[in-house]
Amino acid sequence: MTKEQLHEKTVALCGRLIQTPSYSGEERAVAELIAGEMRALGYDEVRFDACGSVIGCLRGSRPGARVLLDGHIDTVPVQERERWSFDPFCGTVEDGKLRGRGASDMKGAVAAMIVGAAYFAENRDFAGEIYVAGAVYEELFEGISARRISEAVQPDYVVIGEASDLNLKIGQRGRAEIVVETVGKPAHSSNPEKGVNAVKKMMKLLAALEDYKPRHQEHLGVAIQELTDIISYPYPGASVVPQRCVATFDRRLLVGDTPESVLSPIQAVIDRLRAEDSQFSAKVYLREESRTCYTGETIAARRFFPAWLYGENDDFVVNCFEALQELGGDPILTHYSFCTNGSHYAGEAGIPTVGYGPMPESLAHTIDEYVLVSQLKRAAEGYAALIAALLRMGSERTT
Repeated sequence: MTKEQLHEKTVALCGRLIQTPSYSGEERAVAELIAGEMRALGYDEVRFDACGSVIGCLRGSRPGARVLLDGHIDTVPVQERERWSFDPFCGTVEDGKLRGRGASDMKGAVAAMIVGAAYFAENRDFAGEIYVAGAVYEELFEGISARRISEAVQPDYVVIGEASDLNLKIGQRGRAEIVVETVGKPAHSSNPEKGVNAVKKMMKLLAALEDYKPRHQEHLGVAIQELTDIISYPYPGASVVPQRCVATFDRRLLVGDTPESVLSPIQAVIDRLRAEDSQFSAKVYLREESRTCYTGETIAARRFFPAWLYGENDDFVVNCFEALQELGGDPILTHYSFCTNGSHYAGEAGIPTVGYGPMPESLAHTIDEYVLVSQLKRAAEGYAALIAALLRMGSERTT
């Protein structure tokens, strides 16, 4: 495969991926498309796991490290379609932009990974194994389907394909969904003194939680705790004093945060308010949720996805960064602001992980989403360069 063919195949595959809608839980068609493309490119093995993630393998001529390129194949839904200036699933190029839902998040990266890995491995003259995984259900459960992939592959190194503007990402904040719930006593709203209004108790709790002082961590920033919704029950509350109120916080995590460390300060506030008010009743917990994959498998998670961070001088970071520098474009070392499958690979499993992909993070989930063809082509070369650097490290480690 020539470099020109690498570019052509990457752009063409990305277009087909965009033209194949794949909302979370509905990824079957795009997973099968990817499997077919991997076989056509000469992958040695292509398989699906129980959740429906597709995993392709390219084996070198000698034993060595296992490098995994991870990209999710689900997208967020198209909202307000009338505001798009083109068909969200057109997958066509105009003015140097390949357009459509998932172009930047992250079908562009997935296409570049699949073709870039095949380009690197064409003659099989390398030590080790290369895996490319198309993960399902990432948009709702960061890192959860990745657990199955990690178990199957047992990688020594991981490259996350989330958008990085072709820079090298070496960390991210994590994410948790914290739920606080107040319990009252229902009554007819014409006689409110006979009940306990759960919404008013929630107002008291939320006011007390405004005193939260977020922790700061160098590189990753602030451990944000932001109220995102509040719901009373019953709703609508026609002439009824609400008996329950539930509020959700988006909590951005730093390295070292645990479920206990993020819940205990809120529990302390609840305990204090309960001591001050005999009618105050509340609890705090992490949201848990389950969904059904297109295979029929259930995917479930407590919504706590850890942060991770590596140092600029870590050997694998240095090697990856130098490989990208050799391609040109003046990459920088930086960190994701959002959550990725790295929450599992690096945050839970401790596997050396970096992030690299086309386009800036800010284009994810946007109207008129696109990927620049120039960045898409460069990303395919970048993945090949990262594979070479990490396999070389693995080979040096075992000699």
